[in-house]
Amino acid sequence: MNVVCDRAALVEALSLAGSVVPSRTTAPVLGCLALKADDGILTVASTNAEVGISIGVPQVEVKEAGTALIPADKLNQITRACEDSTIALHREKSVLHVRSEDAHFKIFGFDPAEFPGVREFPEEGEFFSCDGGTLRRLIGRTLFATAVENSRFAISGVLVEKRGKQIRFVATDGRRLAVAQGPVRGGREEQTFILPSKPLQILNKLVDDPDLPVQIAQEESYAIFKVGEGADAAVLSTNLVEGQFPPFEDVIPKDQDKRVKFESTELSSAVRRAALLTNEESKGVRMDFSSEGLMLSSRAPEMGEAEIQVELKSYEGDPIEIGFNPAYLTEALRVIDEKEILIELKAPNKPGVMKVGNEFTYVVMPVNLS
Repeated sequence: MNVVCDRAALVEALSLAGSVVPSRTTAPVLGCLALKADDGILTVASTNAEVGISIGVPQVEVKEAGTALIPADKLNQITRACEDSTIALHREKSVLHVRSEDAHFKIFGFDPAEFPGVREFPEEGEFFSCDGGTLRRLIGRTLFATAVENSRFAISGVLVEKRGKQIRFVATDGRRLAVAQGPVRGGREEQTFILPSKPLQILNKLVDDPDLPVQIAQEESYAIFKVGEGADAAVLSTNLVEGQFPPFEDVIPKDQDKRVKFESTELSSAVRRAALLTNEESKGVRMDFSSEGLMLSSRAPEMGEAEIQVELKSYEGDPIEIGFNPAYLTEALRVIDEKEILIELKAPNKPGVMKVGNEFTYVVMPVNLS
């Protein structure tokens, strides 16, 4: 193998593929990146036995087709440290020579035949598709609400429900619930599966262009995503999360009788400022709603107090005083790019619901402020 690569494009591909590589493994080849040069494309692939990825680097001059299997950490470090616009990669036996204008590195690798391989996208199979912007929005509006550490393994991932031409992503950690919806094309009429969090984080980075086409295929035990078109398209495959996702529809309140409309940026700013005077003992921010407006207040012993007034676009219902964890509100507000949001409430001890049309619903449990 002998290629000359655009360094910036190579660094980006190596970094994305490297994010799949496990930090510790008993199988040295799983700590490697597989390189394949052919037909003017350098393909970078990696796997941790559960998630696999392959990325095409198009800005490449292939002088000699071939393959290589090289430790990910050293290859990433060397390509990042080089400052030239291009880098040459040349494999001789198990050694990869990395050359820039003023440097020459030799990295000892492995036999490429030892690489276990990654799944290819089933072009002839059944799949559905959407644009990159839709997928990024679905991931962004749900991934933050997954359970980081929980014995109920199913809620550490994101539930995907396809019904006809609509798809829903659902995430919960037991204290809040995020549901995002968007349009899709093709595929089976109904599909339901749970995706792990880590591959969704990687997928979010892969979809850097909102107009990129994304194709999604799902089998019984895994899902596979193809981002882009042509020989340099990226393919990400992942095992699915086993288990039963909780019946989330039951958690979404249907009888809220207080409705508030906000400018989303104003509310986000006010909650962030009120959170400045909270601590571990007093995590909650008090929210006093009335037709006059919203008063946010917070208090932390030995630190101080805060009061922030927020104008409402509209208010329906009786006055109510309720407390929420400000982190749960700001995380949701951060992923809302619409100008206006709706919050629905029932009582101080009942969950609040944040909505953006039919595209985003966020249910959050209140906190006791007494």
